[in-house]
Amino acid sequence: MQIRFWGVRGSLPTPLTSDQIQAKIISVVSKITPKDLVDDESRMRFISSLPPSVFGTVGGNTACVELEFNNGTKVLLDCGSGLRAYSQNGRHPENKVYHIFLSHYHWDHLQGFPFFGQSYDPETQIHIYSNFPDGEKYLSRQSSLPYFPENGCWKSVKKQITFHLLNEGEEFELEGVKINSHKMKHPGDSYAFSFVENGKKFIYCTDTELQLKDFDIKLPENQFFKDADILVLDSQYTNLEAIEKENWGHSSFGNAIDFATLYNVKNLYFFHHEPTYDDRKLFSILEAGRLYKTYNSKSNLSVYLAQEGKEIEL
Repeated sequence: MQIRFWGVRGSLPTPLTSDQIQAKIISVVSKITPKDLVDDESRMRFISSLPPSVFGTVGGNTACVELEFNNGTKVLLDCGSGLRAYSQNGRHPENKVYHIFLSHYHWDHLQGFPFFGQSYDPETQIHIYSNFPDGEKYLSRQSSLPYFPENGCWKSVKKQITFHLLNEGEEFELEGVKINSHKMKHPGDSYAFSFVENGKKFIYCTDTELQLKDFDIKLPENQFFKDADILVLDSQYTNLEAIEKENWGHSSFGNAIDFATLYNVKNLYFFHHEPTYDDRKLFSILEAGRLYKTYNSKSNLSVYLAQEGKEIEL
């Protein structure tokens, strides 16, 4: 299974500002020395030494994650603004068949769908999976007059789309991959999805405010998370912010680490990043998270930031 991040932000898209770009340039200039400019090799060595918060960006698009099964089947998780980036720059299936799993129907997880150019091709087939019985009604309202041009409205794409209603805890198979769903706490509900291929488990769990019951490993339904190889988990807040924003529907990076440790997760990716955080802040959270894990856990958990453009092979 191949995983690629196209959108990792929460709430709304967050493009880099001029001030942030200037701060990156100033940081580079302040670090460079004459010996770093001698030749191409020295310049490349200097560039490779720059911290990731300076050389590159976490990204500003809202949630969209691509999965590619070993047989080439294409799955998309949520349709945030990152879906447009995938539409323009992603690898598309030759058979023009897409499988889209929607965690919930909040705007930041749908806003890219009207810009999914492939959906306007009458030969395209789009299968949409969600746990919400009224999913088709919700999505059809999104691209409607007067909020969207008539030639881009729902009637232009609905013939290409088939909806599939999921039931929590009922496993099914898609092209040999075992898939399940699990309801999490979020205003209006949100569902996590697990994908198991060749014994490897990937879990996508965005928009969740972890509760005490989620940490009860004795509850049968919580076995959903056990032994995941990769867990992409809502980690939007610092610990203090999570307290201040109780019932907003998001988790802290500290709780995310404790949760992943409890369920013997191998690799945790912080996801649904706070839109007010710049790259420097997000990488400082990653550093804090890794320190927290080191001093509070004896597990072999590895902790990462979900970043646009990052590819993972599972």
